[in-house]
Amino acid sequence: MPANRRRTHNKKTSGRRTSPVPRRRPSVFVRLLQHLPSWAWWLGGILIVAAYVWFFYYFFVSPFGFRFRALYGDISYPQGYEIHGIDISHHQGDINWQELRENGSIDDFPIRFVMIKATEGATRIDENFEDNFHQAREYGFTRGAYHFYGMRSTAKSQAAFYISHVKLENGDLPPVLDVEQKPKTQSDEDFKNSVLEWLKTVERHYGVKPIIYTYYKFKMRYLSDPCFDEYPYWIAHYYVEKVEYKGPWKFWQHTDLGRLPGIKGYVDLNIYNGSYYDLRKMTIGARELIGEDAYSD
Repeated sequence: MPANRRRTHNKKTSGRRTSPVPRRRPSVFVRLLQHLPSWAWWLGGILIVAAYVWFFYYFFVSPFGFRFRALYGDISYPQGYEIHGIDISHHQGDINWQELRENGSIDDFPIRFVMIKATEGATRIDENFEDNFHQAREYGFTRGAYHFYGMRSTAKSQAAFYISHVKLENGDLPPVLDVEQKPKTQSDEDFKNSVLEWLKTVERHYGVKPIIYTYYKFKMRYLSDPCFDEYPYWIAHYYVEKVEYKGPWKFWQHTDLGRLPGIKGYVDLNIYNGSYYDLRKMTIGARELIGEDAYSD
């Protein structure tokens, strides 16, 4: 009996009718899409692709258009400047200074000055500094020596390290502080005071105001205090037709993709904002080199 009942119960269950699940009607938007003609689909696809191409070009290609042209040999140099120079370090390897002197030029204007990496932090000296610094003077370039500001050493120790290794002479450009990063452990105010300490320590030793090298946005963020306006400014601003910074500046590093005879690979190219006479007036001992009267004109 239990088995028969079980079978009867199963039959009744299997014969029970279930209500169908109601189907949801598509939304009005979906129904409209379903009735669009084929030409509308093609037009929509073309517009989406065009929007994607514009977005990619505007945000990823356009800002670096000058760089792409430089990479493929169609580099354009800043117009209206005649005094050109380079900055170098061990990354340029061994330089053929004779070749650079005789054939190095930008738009038919010769290379006039060379900025050379000297020190970094409080312990590192560029391995090619002494040779580059000597050769630059031997081959008649106006030379300068820069210090890369380190994150792990005090400004005082870094200034002392630079002074101990860099012997500037009459005819050399003022010392240069390359500052591109702020230590995370320092407040903006402490960082400003540290940079000023390096500048003032070095100025007291060489008797001339150092040059500040940095890039546009970094200066506006951390070095915009009026106390820095008394120092010559060397701005790094790549792949633009003109400098966007509105204040006074002396040097402009406009590309890191320069090519010159005597240097293997790329080299940074710079211009001086003035005449060659103005550049020479900026050097150490300029009063003695070009005369007191000429200097005061």
